[in-house]
Amino acid sequence: MTADHLRTLRLGVNIDHVATIRNARGGVYPDPVAAAKLAAAAGADGITAHLREDRRHISDRDIRRLSDELDLPLNLEMAATPEMLAVALNHRPHACCLVPEKREEKTTEGGLDVAASHRLLAPFVARLKAGGIRVSLFVDPEDIQLIVAKALGADIVELHTGAYCEAVDDARAAELARLTTAAATAERLGLECHAGHGLTYQTVAPIAAIANVVELNIGHFLVGEALFVGLEAAIRGMRSRMDGARAAAGLAP
Repeated sequence: MTADHLRTLRLGVNIDHVATIRNARGGVYPDPVAAAKLAAAAGADGITAHLREDRRHISDRDIRRLSDELDLPLNLEMAATPEMLAVALNHRPHACCLVPEKREEKTTEGGLDVAASHRLLAPFVARLKAGGIRVSLFVDPEDIQLIVAKALGADIVELHTGAYCEAVDDARAAELARLTTAAATAERLGLECHAGHGLTYQTVAPIAAIANVVELNIGHFLVGEALFVGLEAAIRGMRSRMDGARAAAGLAP
């Protein structure tokens, strides 16, 4: 049996949009930390939270509480800014995923252009790694981005699946092929490969079946689905589809 067949596929649950609902009216409910604990009970392998510059959803207090109260690994998504570096080094999450961030965007619109911004990113990667934090770079599935990510010393790349999720028919097949090739390239370079952005019940299976991908990070869909079936059921439904796709591809779930 090959190493591919022995890999499990982890599910990281992003709780940002529990905080979005809370912030719509202020106050403390619904509590994203309670959602993280519920996600853990439902089978999540990790929790992701994006502390944005404008604090539109996750807050500094949320990060502090997640760091103090969570048993699962915390993946802190953040822009490469001195403010966010200070937050990360203060709380020391399991991993930090550096992402592009524009104040006016509704959500992350694409991967981080590490090839163009490697001089800016290098000291952030070095400081995070020196602090004992695993470093992930959120990138589009392009060879140049992976090669530079490796040169910067990143531990992980997270492939942006947004274009794949938004495409249809032949265009979606082409995006899936790009992701599959990029995942294989990442492994060849010695990078752990994750994937995420926009994944739903309808789009997750082909991504889950990519042997070189070891973690999916999913949030918005799960929080939306939770309105209808509850968060535990939404997560279990995603876990089931991931495991089913993995098994159908002859891989460990």
